Amino acid sequence: MRKWLVSGGVLLLVLTAGLILAGVRLKPMLRERLVTAIREQYRREVELKDLHISLAPFSAVGEGLVLYQRDRPGLPPLATVRKLTVEASLRGVLNEPLRIERVTLEGLKINVPPKRHDPDKAKEPKDDSPRFVIGEVIADGTTLQILPKKEGKEPLTFDVSRLTLDSAGTTGPMQFRATLTNAKPPGDIESTGRFGPWENDEPSLTPVSGSYTFQKADLSVFKGIAGVLSSEGRYQGILGRIEVDGTTDTPDFTVRVSGHPVHLKTQFHAVVDGTDGDTYLEPVSAQFGRSSLVARGGVYGRPGVKGRTVSLDVTVSGSRIEDLLRLAVKGDKPLMTGAIAFRAKFELPPGDRDIPEKLRLRGGFDVGAARFTSFNVQGKVDELSRRARGRAGDEAEDESAISNLSGRFVLDEGVISFSSLTFAVPGATVQLGGSYSLGGEELDFSGTLRTEARVSQMTTGIKSFFLRLADPLFKKHGAGAVIPIRISGTREEPKFGLDKGRIFSGK
Repeated sequence: MRKWLVSGGVLLLVLTAGLILAGVRLKPMLRERLVTAIREQYRREVELKDLHISLAPFSAVGEGLVLYQRDRPGLPPLATVRKLTVEASLRGVLNEPLRIERVTLEGLKINVPPKRHDPDKAKEPKDDSPRFVIGEVIADGTTLQILPKKEGKEPLTFDVSRLTLDSAGTTGPMQFRATLTNAKPPGDIESTGRFGPWENDEPSLTPVSGSYTFQKADLSVFKGIAGVLSSEGRYQGILGRIEVDGTTDTPDFTVRVSGHPVHLKTQFHAVVDGTDGDTYLEPVSAQFGRSSLVARGGVYGRPGVKGRTVSLDVTVSGSRIEDLLRLAVKGDKPLMTGAIAFRAKFELPPGDRDIPEKLRLRGGFDVGAARFTSFNVQGKVDELSRRARGRAGDEAEDESAISNLSGRFVLDEGVISFSSLTFAVPGATVQLGGSYSLGGEELDFSGTLRTEARVSQMTTGIKSFFLRLADPLFKKHGAGAVIPIRISGTREEPKFGLDKGRIFSGK
């Protein structure tokens, strides 16, 4: 028994010494195999600051992994990893290719360079044989940046709070499940899809496709608007150019200037250009109330300017002016009803001001068969129509519709400036220019009233008799009268009157 115990002890010591010696020799070899596999897989120079390997059972924990760009001086590394943990069997890491069960990456940051423009550079021949195969990659907290091709522009950045890749390192696409953290409006975007295979020569050409959902996005983080948005859609393309088709639904979209919620739905086709971070909208269709609009344009970055500018060409047809006014104007009911068509240039620059204050609009509009909803305002329009036809003493008739209402406008700093604003009522046409303040709802217009009747026919009694002396003064250009007028006051209490300064100056 003593001999057996001694022999067993000696054998155990020999085995232990053998394992220690094998470990001393095997660990550097395994480190070199892992680094070489990464270097050859991505054809990049690799730096690994530290790697701790255990053999029984096998595990590897590394820190400070860096993959450098190739032939792109001045650009940040292709990828950096603060910490990586490798789970595999010893047999798996000794195989060719390496077989790894799971890799956990902490602090992964990927910088995809812009596509190079070097037609004379020959492509390296592809070697489709993988250097390693990973069953699962967990890379929570990843940052993906697609670097711009133009200096001074901000990179296109995706913050991925949760990311899982299946079958990484193969020559085919990987399946992924991801949660992207959206900054504004805040919320999580859930996405599943396919990524790869990785393009070593031009990483921006790496294919990507999938679907996404975005729920309960609070729009109130944007000053001046409110509502809870949800969106879903699909995307496909390459990292440098991703096409997205999706929809949004906001049941309570509100512009705070008016305070009226509307149910806003949109459908869009967008192209995200990873080479400069710009997004092209081709187009966006929106519906609210009985109205709809179509917008084309994009979200663009400008060199040296923080943030992005929204620039759109907006077309509205077959819509209702009351729906548009409900979005932008206070009050229990809109100022006017009627069909509207308009075209406008929409520009929303970056900045921390309320959206209505920094929004810029420039365009023209046409409104057909419009009527004012305020009894006070519509009553004045009806009275104007009767007087313009020389029927001042007649009883009130049916409401007079405003026709041929059209004009050009510019919205800037919360004030709408109108030029060439014209409209007609039975017996009269009006030409105006001026401004309307969205915040204070103040009116400041001046223009010309052209009537069928002479000024003496616009009233009755003794006033009519004395105004006959003024008929020649106002009778011009084949009209009964051409009268300079002013409109001031507020939306609810407008004031109509003669522009006496222009009358006496003869203008």
